[in-house]
Amino acid sequence: MTSTSLNLVSNQTQSVQANQPLALKQGQVFHGTIKQLYPDQMAEVQVGGNRLIAKLETPLKVGDAHFFQVINTSGAQTELKVVSGPMSQAMTPAQQLTQLLESMNLPKSTEMQQVMAHFMKQQIPISKEQLVQAELWMKSLPDGISKQDALVAIQRMVELKMPFTNDVFQALVQGAKTDGMTQTLHNFLQQLGSATSVNDQLKTSIMQQVQSLAKPFDAEIGGLVLARAVQLLADPNVSVTDKAQALQLLKQAGVVPQHATVQNWASQPHSQTEQIQSPPTNAGQLIAQVAQAKPEQRGQLIEQVKAFIVNDSLLSTAQKAQLQQLVDRFTQLPQTKQTLEIFAKELQIQLVKAYSDSSASHLFTQNERGVSIKDQLVSLLRPEVRTQNNDALLRTIVKEATNFTQPTIQTILTQADAQVQSSIDSKAMEQAMKTVLKGLGISYEAALNNKATDIQDLAQQLKPQLLALIQDTNTTPLLRESADMLMARINGMQLLSGENGHQHQLVMQVPLEFFGKRMDATLQWNGRMKEDGKIDANYARVLFYLHMESLNETVIDMQVQNRIITVNVFNDNAGLAQLAEPLKLSLKQGLANKEYQLSGIFIKQFENTMTEQAPQNSKDDQEESGGVDIRV
Repeated sequence: MTSTSLNLVSNQTQSVQANQPLALKQGQVFHGTIKQLYPDQMAEVQVGGNRLIAKLETPLKVGDAHFFQVINTSGAQTELKVVSGPMSQAMTPAQQLTQLLESMNLPKSTEMQQVMAHFMKQQIPISKEQLVQAELWMKSLPDGISKQDALVAIQRMVELKMPFTNDVFQALVQGAKTDGMTQTLHNFLQQLGSATSVNDQLKTSIMQQVQSLAKPFDAEIGGLVLARAVQLLADPNVSVTDKAQALQLLKQAGVVPQHATVQNWASQPHSQTEQIQSPPTNAGQLIAQVAQAKPEQRGQLIEQVKAFIVNDSLLSTAQKAQLQQLVDRFTQLPQTKQTLEIFAKELQIQLVKAYSDSSASHLFTQNERGVSIKDQLVSLLRPEVRTQNNDALLRTIVKEATNFTQPTIQTILTQADAQVQSSIDSKAMEQAMKTVLKGLGISYEAALNNKATDIQDLAQQLKPQLLALIQDTNTTPLLRESADMLMARINGMQLLSGENGHQHQLVMQVPLEFFGKRMDATLQWNGRMKEDGKIDANYARVLFYLHMESLNETVIDMQVQNRIITVNVFNDNAGLAQLAEPLKLSLKQGLANKEYQLSGIFIKQFENTMTEQAPQNSKDDQEESGGVDIRV
């Protein structure tokens, strides 16, 4: 099935230039037929589905087919050189191939014949230098890359006029693979872990980044652990021993200072490094504004605090009412700096309690400012931490909690893990994929061009760190090869994604690990753009290639036609239809909420469809192809 998956990806790239005019470059060789002769040795030559007017080096006859080489494109006209004699219709493709190789003085190796035969069949011009380089690549293909995969990659390089370099070739062949990304990451991590010559700081940073990619939900788990630890510290009925364990966890994770005590942990002074927004974007900034305000600003401050409380959807109605009472009491106090400081401390304590109490019911949820409950808690307890570094702090909490042997902390961690696992939904999966893709550095170059990008945050992504490792002279050849392989997978996604007129293609490979289960997920989206430059949501085709430990290889082919969706699921598990039945209604309702209509779900086994074309929208095709159909 793997080769079929790759062909589905590759077939989308083979015709990327199909509707564009033929563009020839000096040195390229192609097969053409003389259709019309003109004075001054000018002729009309047909190349595949294209025709061009060119000047011939020698006179030829109408109807003859030859192999031509482009010798000049700089002037007003293209000049061609004949590199083979007339190809009679009686000549077999093998005979034509042999004649061409002899005419161009090229080796008759198996690899050269394969490359030449491919480009003859596709009727795509290619230069002698490119043929020689392609032969070298074909002779030393990486493990797991078929010769057909390599030929498709080389064709794409020629058609899209990509740099004909080994880096681009490796990126294309590795990027077209729909499995193995998780294993590639795992192998790289093992090589890096045993490396002794790598800079310690770079090594630690890369390993932390790779490990965070493998556990995209650790930040959510860390948020729950943080909230529960805060609840223990604030609860007067909890034993001193349990409070001490919770405090020690927060100290080791760097959430509270080492000198914090059970009595004063929530009111420790912290410096505010982020610029305070007005109005504030998170609770930590709100507290900072209150603490720094002047007494004569109290009226404006009260309105700002009230607006923050009312507008934060992460707070319940009861919590908002309780906080409003606190604000009302403050308005009755004397207008002094000391009063403001007392109000800031009390408001901080009340907000910490409110957010920690609501954490379990707001997993994977953000308010209208794009802030989550875990972000609010971190902003209150560690306001000097930059927002983009919150997840790193929360993962540290999970790491430290894992190392604790005390039963209280282990219970908190186990419960948090279970809560997150039971709360995973479409929003959670979306967040996980975004986290992994950002962590890999898929959009690294685009982010560099954005003036609003935080450079420090960008430098933590995997791609720039891989580049630094590859360029480091102390990196061993074995580790550099492993890093090159991973870099090729990342670059391949970018090279395979692109546009052809109004048609767009996007390819993403996401290595995921959920609660000990590894999964490779590849998404290929093909759609079109509207005249205003926006994606046309009415028409698209989305292919998901999934490699999971339990269900093994699964392909989901989703086709959208005028907002009517047809889903084909390919898997060899005979019980999949029964598992899918309870999910059918929720899928239909979810799509209806987005104004889409679900036409049907068609579950098929690979062995029944291997020799068929990719699934079509035709009702007859769906009903006759075998497998299990669920018609909605």
